[in-house]
Amino acid sequence: MNVAEIKTNDIANGEGVRTSLFVSGCRHHCPDCFNAMAWDFKYGRLYTEDIEKEILESVKYPWIAGLSLLGGEPFEPENQETLLNLVRNFKKEYPNKTIWCYSGFTIEEIAGVVPSRASTPTAIELLKELDILVDGKFEKELKNIMLKFRGSENQRVIDVQKTLKEKKIILYLS
Repeated sequence: MNVAEIKTNDIANGEGVRTSLFVSGCRHHCPDCFNAMAWDFKYGRLYTEDIEKEILESVKYPWIAGLSLLGGEPFEPENQETLLNLVRNFKKEYPNKTIWCYSGFTIEEIAGVVPSRASTPTAIELLKELDILVDGKFEKELKNIMLKFRGSENQRVIDVQKTLKEKKIILYLS
């Protein structure tokens, strides 16, 4: 997996101050994507143990609320295993901090309710580690700059843990 960018002290990609990891690689190619340069799986630098240490070190401060995963596309099959290892290590070290993930796939596609390339056993395990999933492709016709933590009206901010427990979509923000 390649890393497009790491933003520390980020306030735009989830609640509170966070570290945001932008992975490389996305096949959605949404028109007007804010990060089209990260569509290329080879963009940026190779994810290494040193990068993981950098990420985990960056969230140690008490004012950091957690980690956000963006892209590119975190749920592209090529990115899933590395991200699963990262979030498991993150949760071990910081059990009280949250993990947000932004995906062009819907939760139904990730979970395999709707067929998609994202639905793998690794994706299911990764989903179980998340606190919040902002799901759905960016749709420029539905763009709304007044929305909190998402760019278009079709996207949902989902409380993943409550959704998995109750077996129905529970929105974190409506």
